[in-house]
This record gives sequence, structure tokens and C-alpha cells, in this order.
Amino acid sequence: MRLFKDFVRGLWAENPTFRLLIGLCPTLAVTTSAINGMSMGLATAFVLLCSSALISLLKNVIPGKVRIPAYIIVIATFVTIVDLVMNAYMPDLHQVLGLFIPLIVVNCIVLGRAEAFASKNGVVSSAVDGLGMGLGFTWALTLLGSIREILGAGSIFGVALLPEGTTTLGIMALPPGAFITLGVLIAVMNMIAARQKKTS
Repeated sequence: MRLFKDFVRGLWAENPTFRLLIGLCPTLAVTTSAINGMSMGLATAFVLLCSSALISLLKNVIPGKVRIPAYIIVIATFVTIVDLVMNAYMPDLHQVLGLFIPLIVVNCIVLGRAEAFASKNGVVSSAVDGLGMGLGFTWALTLLGSIREILGAGSIFGVALLPEGTTTLGIMALPPGAFITLGVLIAVMNMIAARQKKTS
């Protein structure tokens, strides 16, 4: 039961994007399409899962005074793996996501879960928490990218939804579109959360 709570927490109650409002730099920058958002989310989820498990495993070995640098080294190891694999097997996507893959190292979602959860809990709980947070981040970025792609390009995951020549909202493919979409989604999430509190 506790593992289920650890997993579900990141999907909704403590969703990094919509509830905690952290990790917004890649959220706003790479979500011009659904595939970009999903790819960035899955890359971050992999790093979260692996780094949380390893940091939990080493929590009694890492001295307290150097814990943050040690966490960053662990995180950077898995980010490097993601970066090299993506560059080798998905070069086009790697080029689109660009600098934001290496920047996962300093993403406050990853470092925050290492400090707040993985360093204080068991390996399995930490891995489940990391997976939940990672998938929560993934669905948030995918939703944001999907909305922007549909409204800005008339397609989703590269598949055209509207007839050729149909006018779309070009602003949605630009940085202001990211802020507008994120703001609306956060407002909707807050309304849903408020209703849940009233009914509970």
C-alpha cells in the first residue's frame, strides 16, 4: 500500500509540473510537440528511477558534508547514459532536445527527490517514488506538447489532424504559447484539486 502511495504521489498530488511547479525550464522549452515532451519526460524518468535507487543504496556510505556533489555525480552518470544512447539511436530527436538532456543533471526534480526522499528511504521505495515522479513529469510534458502541437500545427505526434491549409494558432509553437498553455492547465488542475477537497 505504501509503495502504491509513493508511486501515485508523483502522478497527481505532487506532480512536479502542475502541483509543485518545479522543472519548468525544460517544460516550457521542449514541449513544442507531443513527441518532444514525451521523450524529455521519459529521459528524466529514467534518470529519476536509476539515481533514486542508487542514492538510496549508497545513503549510508556517502558522507553528509559531500552529499550534494555525490548526488550530482550519480545523476550525471545516468544523464550521460541517456545522452549517449539518444545520440546514437535517435540523433534527430537528440538534436531537437539539445542542451536540455545534459541539463537534467541540475533539474530540481531529480536533485530534490534525491535529497528529500531517496536519501531517507529504502531502495524499493525510492525507485518507486522516482518512477512515479518521472511518469508524472512525462504525462505533464506530453499533455502540454500535445495541446501546443494540435493548436499550433494541427497535428499530434506528427500525424495531421486538420486538412491542409487550415489556419492554426502559430503562437502556440512559440514561447508565449508554452506559458499560456501551462497557465491554463495549472488553473484546471487547481480547480480539480479544490473540488476534490470539498468532496472529501
